[in-house]
Amino acid sequence: MPPPPPPAAATSDPVTGPGCVLALDVGGTGMKGAVLDRGLRAASVLRRPTPRAAGPDAVVEEIAAALDALHGLARDRGLPVRAAGVVVPGIVDEAAGRAVRAVNIGWRDLPLAALLEERTRGPVALGHDVRAGSLAETVAGAGRGARDVLFVALGTGVASAVVGDGRVVSAGGHAGELGHVVVEPGGARCACGGRGCLETVASAAAVAAAYTARSGRAVEGAAAVAALVARGDRVAREVWERAADALAGALATATTLLGTELIVLGGGLARAGGLLLDPVREGLARRLTFQRPPAVTGAAFGDRAGCVGAGVLAWRRADAGAVAA
Repeated sequence: MPPPPPPAAATSDPVTGPGCVLALDVGGTGMKGAVLDRGLRAASVLRRPTPRAAGPDAVVEEIAAALDALHGLARDRGLPVRAAGVVVPGIVDEAAGRAVRAVNIGWRDLPLAALLEERTRGPVALGHDVRAGSLAETVAGAGRGARDVLFVALGTGVASAVVGDGRVVSAGGHAGELGHVVVEPGGARCACGGRGCLETVASAAAVAAAYTARSGRAVEGAAAVAALVARGDRVAREVWERAADALAGALATATTLLGTELIVLGGGLARAGGLLLDPVREGLARRLTFQRPPAVTGAAFGDRAGCVGAGVLAWRRADAGAVAA
């Protein structure tokens, strides 16, 4: 089944009428929120830090507070809220509305959708952040029209979503854990309990940590390392090349297993553009032999893909509720 077209404008919707949805993408470091119309255009945006150091309960409270703030932004614009969409990392059971496990936050089998509906007194669709990102990209972004897509989010961690034959593959919430493919056997300990996972080498957090460890100079994040690469810093280049090569190796494995035609790289690290895309393309091409070579591109929505995908989920929830009523 081909990806559906982008949603129509709000004024033409015969079921829900005009209005908006609230979209919130909860990452390991920060939250991105928006008030979105039917065309997925942002009327207002919001960014907040994720207080994961304070524990999983504090993160739930901050999500609820962020939704309250988005409600206020919608109210200020005179927009009725139809539903909210919240997407989170880890293993997510969308159908049950449960955050099953998130190693970067500490959740285990949390009925997050029900908790948020109780707090906000409105419908909440819960989704997986990266599967939501792939939904945004295949509905209206870089993957539109493609049937076999691998969407990879490179942020605090590394995760992916698989679109096969036009359908997002969930596997009970367990599909797409690319970040935990081992690329350096016996390497650094990962938050999942394993060693040498891709996430320990090619996540934005890992790139920054590796540069700090090798150079003795602290950097705020991967963007700072990318800037140093562009200025010819030797240590930064070595760290960057290691990350890009590890990512290319993991993508070669995924391509062999899935027959992917298009790889879309999103998340904060992908904002480096050609600095990341070019070595990943080269490393992937070097590894492939008989496989269909996939195109590799950056996400059209950049690090907003998860938030836009949360909006798609929210509109679907709003429409389903209107039909049921």
